[in-house]
This record gives sequence, C-alpha cells and structure tokens, in this order.
Amino acid sequence: MDVTDILKAYSEDVDKEIREALSTLEPESLHDSSAHLFKAGGKKFRPALTVLSCQAVGGDTDKALKTAASLELIHTFSLIHDDLMDNDDTRRGMPAVHKKWDDALAILAGDTLFAKAYETIIKTADENIPYERVIDALRVLVDSCIKICEGQALDMAFEDTFEVTKDEYMNMIYKKTGALITGATTAGAIIGGANSLQIEALRIYGRKVGLAFQIQDDYIDLTGDESIGKPVGSDLVEGKKTLMVIYALEKANSEDHARLVELLEANDESIIPEAMDLLNKYGAITYARNVAYDCVIDAKSALAVLPDSDAKEALFKLADFVFTRKA
Repeated sequence: MDVTDILKAYSEDVDKEIREALSTLEPESLHDSSAHLFKAGGKKFRPALTVLSCQAVGGDTDKALKTAASLELIHTFSLIHDDLMDNDDTRRGMPAVHKKWDDALAILAGDTLFAKAYETIIKTADENIPYERVIDALRVLVDSCIKICEGQALDMAFEDTFEVTKDEYMNMIYKKTGALITGATTAGAIIGGANSLQIEALRIYGRKVGLAFQIQDDYIDLTGDESIGKPVGSDLVEGKKTLMVIYALEKANSEDHARLVELLEANDESIIPEAMDLLNKYGAITYARNVAYDCVIDAKSALAVLPDSDAKEALFKLADFVFTRKA
C-alpha cells in the first residue's frame, strides 16, 4: 500500500463522523461555514496517524474513528483562525471562510469546530471504550490545543526580532504544528489500549514527525512549485524566522548578517534571489534538510517497541512521506 492509499483508507469513515458531528448545526450559515473547508478534501494526515496508532497497538479501527475525526476538527478550526489572522484569501484552492462569509462568522465557525471536537471524542465512550481511556485521550487533545495557541503566539512574537535561536524555533514549531500530530498518535495509542511504553513510543514518533513536517513545509516554500500553493519564497518576503534563516544568520559574517536582515525586512518579492543566495552560501537549506531527516529517523526508531504489523509499516511510510512530500 502506498502513501496515497494509506491516507485514503479511513478518510471516508472520518468524513462520515465529521458530517454527523456537524449535521445538527443551525442556522444554515453556521453549518455551511463550519463545513466549508472539509469539502475541499485535505490529506487527512492526522486522522490516519490516529487510526494507525490504534491499530499498531492492537486496537479496533472502528473505535478510533471518532477520536480521529476530533483531531481533524481541531486541525480545521486552526486553519480557519490562521487564515483570519493572516488575512489569507484562499485555502485548499477555495475561498477562505472569512472571505466567503465574514470575519465574525469565521470566528464562530472555528469556535464551533473546536467545541465539536470535544463532543466527538467524548462520544468515543459510546464505542465501549473504557471511560478512563476516553478521559486520557481528552487530556491529550486539550494539551494539544493549548500548545497550538502557545505556538501561534510564539510565531507572532518572532516577527519582531532577529534573535530567535534554533531551540526557540524548534519549541515554537513543536507547539504550533507538532503538538496536534503528537496528539493524534498519542490519543490513538490510548484508545487502542496501549501500555505506557507503547504510548510513549508513539508520542515520541508523533513529536519527531511533527517537527519534520513543519521543517519540510518551510523547505517547500523555498523550493516548491507555485502551481500547487503559495508563491515560492513567500516566507522570505514575509521575513519569517524559519530554521534556514536562523541558521544562516547564526553562521553569516557581519556584512552578510546585516544584508540578510535588510532583505528580510524589505517585504518585497525582488529580494528572493539574493536571500536564497545567502541561505545557500552558508548551507542553511542543506542544514534544515538534515535536521528534518534526523527527525524522521528518530521517529521510525521510536517504533521499535511495537510489534511488527501492517499498521507499523504504514507509520514508517508516513514518516518518510513527511520528508519527501512536495506540498
């Protein structure tokens, strides 16, 4: 089974859970704005990790679907609010929720998905899962949501400084991106009845995959195809403190350091070629790729405590996919 098949394997069942969760919403405007981004599809990466983590510890796939859906509801809530904060026009090739409706309804739609995620994971108890497991999985989801907000706040704070360290960056991306991926693997393991060693293994796997995921996102921004997303180099135009920028600023001589700061502050697309030259001069892009690769290796190594299974093999493939994906 290739990665596409792995990601599609449970998407229909997860979509069904999401539709059911949103089916009672009224008025129509709230229902439609809340459901909007789900119509565009998406990889369903986090739900796949949830279900596979449950399977990898011997759990029942069907009993993990509500938990998987709750992770996707939280992810989509965060996208709606991210688009609003960044004033982005599109998401997944469709108008952003705040553009199709308005800011107020986008806030309500995001808040609704946030609440529905908790309602959905609590309903896991209806699947004859011991209530203690449901509460433990709920704790994981709550912690992930808090970390997402912390990560977003840190990312915003980094906009006003060029003194961001690698450790600070890694902490920020773990919270902003990695925490929900960690939550997916950890909650899936808990619902599947994993022992403490297995839960910790899948927590480490999720954390490392989450870090690699965001570093790869930053890499794609500099090297990707404009036809599949935002313009290449937009992070440089926006002056974002990615791992590549942080490394180049750390290694650059005083003249290049000052020039790179000047370029990143310009907010002009014309700076992209020169900024890229400086990143390459100091090996920043190669460095970031190596960090992402090491994270993937660590993630796969963490799974050694799990018994061999198709689910474990699929988790290996998803870790590799995070490093090789182009979008």
